[in-house]
Amino acid sequence: MAAPRDAEVWKDVQTYYGQVLKKAADLQTNACVTSTRPVPKHIQEALQNVQEEVALRYYGCGLVIPECLENCWILDLGSGSGRDCYALSQLVGKKGHVTGIDMTEGQVEVAKKYIGYHMEKYGFQVPNVTFIHGYIEKLGEAGIKNESYDIIISNCVINLVPDKQEVLKEVYRVLKHGGELYFSDVYASLELPEEIRTHKVLWGECLGGALYWKDLAILAQKIGFCPPRLVTASLITVQNKEVERVIGNCRFVSATFRLFKLLKTEPAKRCQVIYNGGITGHKKELIFDANFTFKEGEIVEVDEETAAILKNSRFAQDFLITPIGEKLPTCGGCSALESKDVITDPFKLAEESDNMKSRCPPDVASGCCGTKKSC
Repeated sequence: MAAPRDAEVWKDVQTYYGQVLKKAADLQTNACVTSTRPVPKHIQEALQNVQEEVALRYYGCGLVIPECLENCWILDLGSGSGRDCYALSQLVGKKGHVTGIDMTEGQVEVAKKYIGYHMEKYGFQVPNVTFIHGYIEKLGEAGIKNESYDIIISNCVINLVPDKQEVLKEVYRVLKHGGELYFSDVYASLELPEEIRTHKVLWGECLGGALYWKDLAILAQKIGFCPPRLVTASLITVQNKEVERVIGNCRFVSATFRLFKLLKTEPAKRCQVIYNGGITGHKKELIFDANFTFKEGEIVEVDEETAAILKNSRFAQDFLITPIGEKLPTCGGCSALESKDVITDPFKLAEESDNMKSRCPPDVASGCCGTKKSC
């Protein structure tokens, strides 16, 4: 049995996304916007192939399509109308599979309605996408087994669940070792007061259930994940005077993080790595997160945590990884790990991104899904 407060939140969210919102333009904040990184061409093409009704009912707050997807099994938490699932189903290919789970029955019905449309468009004889009606903090009840997925994504949904620790515990359970949770969500600059946490519109707008950003690292460590890796962040603005009054001095940011699940092995060591290149859409350069960019053929010195992730995840085949000091093949360049602070604060990253955008020419063209091309 769900706690009374949890059941009330579920009902309010289902009503908001099933009945109040009919399209993304109905939202009252920009919490559900995509982040500011350029969108690779192959992803743009995949998104353009998504059926119109499915795309119109997309309410995500980021682009949750990571790299190196061929043949992967992917689970989408809070898949809504299925936009991300259908884009991903093209990218994983016939041997991969994508499962979407959502608690709003109306959204699941929209997603299921277009399975045949998309499979015919992609030329797949057997569907490689499935949609389930269920709760993301109760994946076991939905029939999702232990260690069954390579990647789990979530697009502005975990904030809608009262018990975020239970969501992350379930994610950890169903991820394979070496797998990751790649997700966009909304975070708060402080612990939310009761007035915000009980405001129905703010819950639906992804603000009322936002996690204090520092608590993500605490939860991740408690459950067993590697420390969160910040990828992108964008400040959220509010276009509603009543909402502005309620939130007061609290600030919100939409941010994308990576959380990896690795086997507990011997302590990792700092390493030097060379990206071999060739990942679809990232053949010459892989922007792994806000702190590490790997260029093909360039030696990069990485910390213990990054070395362990590259060595024990699906990225292992794409890197040459050796202990520091060992001779490597002659390459195009060398980048030592600098002593500067690693960025973990999404508000700091968002502010830096805004400062960079303010230096862009005013006529910089928009990219796909509302993103802006970088300077």
